[in-house]
Amino acid sequence: SPLPFLSLIHSSYHENVGTSSISFFPSVNRFCAASNNRTGFLCDDSVTCIPASQVCDRVSNCRNGEDEQEKLCGDMPHSLPGYLVFRCSNPAYWVYADQRCNGMNDCGDCSDETGSLAACPPCGSQWWSCSPVLYEYCSCVPRMLCRDGVQHCLSWSDEYIC
Repeated sequence: SPLPFLSLIHSSYHENVGTSSISFFPSVNRFCAASNNRTGFLCDDSVTCIPASQVCDRVSNCRNGEDEQEKLCGDMPHSLPGYLVFRCSNPAYWVYADQRCNGMNDCGDCSDETGSLAACPPCGSQWWSCSPVLYEYCSCVPRMLCRDGVQHCLSWSDEYIC
């Protein structure tokens, strides 16, 4: 769990920020749960929680723009707090933490959806568990694709069982 490292992360930001308007202090916990209980980033107002993937996306989602500050976004993913980052099994790749276990193959090798690195729960109620034929999915396909006349699972279970 990345939570024990929060004070270390925020301490290093406090030392490096200087006179910037961004306020990363050890006592400020920027981790929050955004929509669908996904990992989020807490804005300066201590109320607004934005999804991790909206940090450093070139759109100011926090009122003061702290989610787009140079100190935070200047050397990604190294400049991001660790809890916002999920490292794929290929060390050259990373995705935002809220993209882990979202049903989509964001890493390109499914390491964000399957295996011990991701530690994802079984497919949710809106998903069908199978070996997908599409690169886009890893171990589940959206149930809305079931019985649509198109093979989405290697076993065709999405057309005959789902």
